[in-house]
Amino acid sequence: MTDPNPAIVAQSAVRRLPRLALWLFCAAYVLPGLLGREPWKGNEFTAFAQMLALSEGASSWLNPTVWGQAPDLDALLPYWLGAWAIQIAPSWMSAGLASRIPFALLLVLTLTSTWHGAYYLGLSPQAQPVAFAFGGEAKPKDYARTIADGAVLALIACLGLSLLSHEASPILAQLAFVGCAFYGVAALPYHPRYSLLALSLGLLGLCLSGAPSFAVLMAVGSGVLCLLDRQSTTPRIGRQHAFWLLLMGVLVAALATALDLWHWRLMPLHNDWTQWRSLLRLLAWFTWPAWPLALWTLWRWRRQWTSLHWSRHMVLPMWFAALTVSTALLTLSADRTLLLALPALATLAAFALPTLRRSMAAFIDWFTLLFFCGCAIIIWVVWIAMQTGWPAQPAANVARLAPGFEPSFGWIAFTVACLATAAWGWLVLWRVGKHRQALWKSLVLPAGGAALCWLLLLTLWLPLLDFARSYAPWVQQIRQVMAKQSPIKPGCLMSYGLDVGQMTAFHYHGGFEVQPLDEARTPQRADCEWLVVDNDLRPGLASVVRLNEWSRVRTIRRPSDNNEDVTLYHRRQP
Repeated sequence: MTDPNPAIVAQSAVRRLPRLALWLFCAAYVLPGLLGREPWKGNEFTAFAQMLALSEGASSWLNPTVWGQAPDLDALLPYWLGAWAIQIAPSWMSAGLASRIPFALLLVLTLTSTWHGAYYLGLSPQAQPVAFAFGGEAKPKDYARTIADGAVLALIACLGLSLLSHEASPILAQLAFVGCAFYGVAALPYHPRYSLLALSLGLLGLCLSGAPSFAVLMAVGSGVLCLLDRQSTTPRIGRQHAFWLLLMGVLVAALATALDLWHWRLMPLHNDWTQWRSLLRLLAWFTWPAWPLALWTLWRWRRQWTSLHWSRHMVLPMWFAALTVSTALLTLSADRTLLLALPALATLAAFALPTLRRSMAAFIDWFTLLFFCGCAIIIWVVWIAMQTGWPAQPAANVARLAPGFEPSFGWIAFTVACLATAAWGWLVLWRVGKHRQALWKSLVLPAGGAALCWLLLLTLWLPLLDFARSYAPWVQQIRQVMAKQSPIKPGCLMSYGLDVGQMTAFHYHGGFEVQPLDEARTPQRADCEWLVVDNDLRPGLASVVRLNEWSRVRTIRRPSDNNEDVTLYHRRQP
C-alpha cells in the first residue's frame, strides 16, 4: 500500500541553515525603521498619543483617553508598554524612539513564536517524511528545524508584513500574541507547562490588545481540536489540554467583561462584487508568497486533514488561518486583521517545501528575482535623483510629492544600503549556483528580497519618508510663522477641529500646551495667543470664539498632504 504521507525527504535535504544567516535575516528586517525617524501619521501616531498621555499622567491607565477622546482601538496593554518605555527611557532618548523599542521586541517575539510553533508541528509523527527501506531519510529534529526555518523565511517574505509590523500600534501587539498562542497550542504535546504559559500570555495579551472575542474563539477552537486529536496524545491528556484551553477562554471573557473591553466591530458580508474583488486583491498581494505555497500544502497533504485521523500539523494552522481570514472579511480594516493570519499561513507554506516541484520553485525564484531586483533598482535610482537631480523625472516627482523636502546624504545609511545590495547580489549568485538541495532554499530569495527592499527604503529613503509621514516638518513650519509674527515664544495653543494626532503633534513636536475648543464654549485661557483651526471648519469658528479678538495669519498646508491644512490665528492686542 502506498503511504499517504507525501513528504519524501533525504537527510541531505535538511541540512542546517546557518544560524548567523537566519539571525542576520531577522535583524535586517526588524531593525530598519527603529532609529532615525519620528512617529508617523496614522495608526502609529494615534497610538503614540495614548502612550505619551499615559506617560505624562494625563490619562487613566484603565480608560485611556487623549483630550477626552478614546482610542480607535480599545486596547490597553500596547499603550501601557509604550508608556512604560517612555517613562524608563534615559533623558537623551526621545519619546518616539522609546515607544518603538517594546514593539520591536514584539516583532522579535512574533518571529520566534512562529519558528517554535512550526518546529513542534514538524515533530508531529504525521508530519515526518516517509522512512526509506535502507535508511537515509531525514531525522525528525533536523526535519522539524528545516520546516521552522522555512516558516520564518516565509513570514519575512510576506509583502503585507513589512509596514504594519514596524508600526508601534496595537495591531503589532495582536500579531505577537497570536504567534505566542500559536506556539503554545503547537507545543502542548511536548512541553505542557511552557505551552500553557505561552497560551496564557498570548490569550491575555490578545484580550488586553483589543481582541478579546478573537482570543475567546481561538481558545475554544483550539480546545476542541485538542479534544478531537487522537494522534498526538492520549485521550486523557487531550481532555486535560482541552479543559485548560476552555478555562482560559472563560478567564479571558471574564477579564474582558470586568474591564469593559467588549466592542462589536464586525460588519455584514459585502454584497458588492467590487468590494469582494478588492478583498481578493488584498489577500493575494498581502500574503504573497505564502498563499500559493499554503494552497499547495493543502493539496499535497490533503489526506492528513480530510480523513477522520487528521494531523495537527495541518489542522492547527488551518484553524488559525481560517479564523483570521474569515474575521478579515467582516471588518472594515481587513489588512490589519489579515496580518494576524501570517504566522499560520507561513507555517502552512513551510510544509509545502518537502513536496515542492522544481517548476513551481523556479517560478517563485524568477518572479522574486525580477520583482525585488526591480524594486531595488527603483529605490536606488530615486535616491540618486534626490541627491544629484538626475534622472530629472524622478527628481521632479519627489519635488512635486514632497514640496519643501531637502535631501541629505548620510554615510551610515549609504554604507548599510551598499552592503545590503552586495549581500543580495551574492545571495542571487548562490541561489542560481549548483549547490546541494535544501528544503529552505526556495524561500531564501523571497525573504532576502523583502528584507533588502525594506532595508533600502528605511535607509536611503528614510529622510524622505520621515518628511512625508511625520508631523514634525509641519509643526516646525507653523512655529516659524509664529516667530515671524511675534518674538515671544508661545507656550499655549488653542485648537478647533483638530484630531488627536494633530493635537499631539503640536504638543510633542512643538512643545505647546494644547487646549481644544468645542461647541460648548470651553473656558478660554487669556494667555493663549495662538489658535489653530482646521480649515474645513472655519465657518463654524464663530460659535466657539469671538472673531473680533483674533486676526487671521495664514493657512498652512501639511507637506505631502493636500487634504490637511490649518488656519493660524493670533490674538489681537487690546
